Amino acid sequence: MDAILAKIGSIGLVPVIKLDSADKAPGLGRALVAGGLPVAEITFRTKAAADSIRALRAEVPGLLVGAGTVLNLAQARSALEAGASFIVSPGFDEAVVDFCLERGLPVLPGVTGPDGIMRGLAKGLEVLKFFPAEAAGGLPLVEALAGPFPAVSFVPTGGIDAKNLGAWARRPNVLAIGGSFMAPGALIEAEDWPGIEALCREALLALHGFSFAHVGINGSDEAECGLAVTLLSTLFGIAGREGASSVMCEGIEVTKRPFPGAHGHLAIRCNDVERAVARLEGLGVKALGETAKTEKGRIKAVYLDRELLGFSIHLLRA
Repeated sequence: MDAILAKIGSIGLVPVIKLDSADKAPGLGRALVAGGLPVAEITFRTKAAADSIRALRAEVPGLLVGAGTVLNLAQARSALEAGASFIVSPGFDEAVVDFCLERGLPVLPGVTGPDGIMRGLAKGLEVLKFFPAEAAGGLPLVEALAGPFPAVSFVPTGGIDAKNLGAWARRPNVLAIGGSFMAPGALIEAEDWPGIEALCREALLALHGFSFAHVGINGSDEAECGLAVTLLSTLFGIAGREGASSVMCEGIEVTKRPFPGAHGHLAIRCNDVERAVARLEGLGVKALGETAKTEKGRIKAVYLDRELLGFSIHLLRA
């Protein structure tokens, strides 16, 4: 996958921005970065789009800037000249797609079904915009499209906000999610940068869906594990579910051998482990790759390089 698209996927959210004045672009860009979303799709719905892209590229280091609502070749040229790192279109314009491909510029044309997807595949595109996401069929359609098009992933936009984005984030064929809810026009107009930063943080939490899954207690061997499980059952009526390396007793996992962590581990559930790992690495926490468990090509669980009061931490895909 193209490095820029891979970065978008690791971030997981793409703020879609409409700017009436390029003067507001630097403040907005800094708010996005501070809120943990170093990416912006500046829409060509206003005359300020190209100048806004230039301002962001010049004044907000580390921000990935793309152009959205690109409807024709002239706008694609303008976006490229302004410094856009990627192009997004609400529909499939072959001239725009060819222009971008000829210049090595990542392009996400909008599709709503098999016809558009097949046109994209014919051009060598495996990441496409899905728009308007909710109105076009929502999650059921995206799930259905995974069958005939297993190599294709989408960036859905339209009708998605902090309340429903978690369900979209759990789909393996959703690369990232776009929307204006992270930087609404009213807050941009008021230059309420702290408000936008807060919305970005809120959206990130909704994207990852972090929640407590279970606590793991290290047993030294199968015998010690069996004694612990028997005690939980005798005293509290908590039944155990046997596994290859542990026994799950509701929210308590008793292991049959020592696992990472002096006392055990805390399992934190998330919508997508790879995306969560990318986010946590930005906060200085790394995943221990040798502990990763995969399922159908995706990480199901992995330990982190941090402990909390003698308990290791591992992520678990929801």
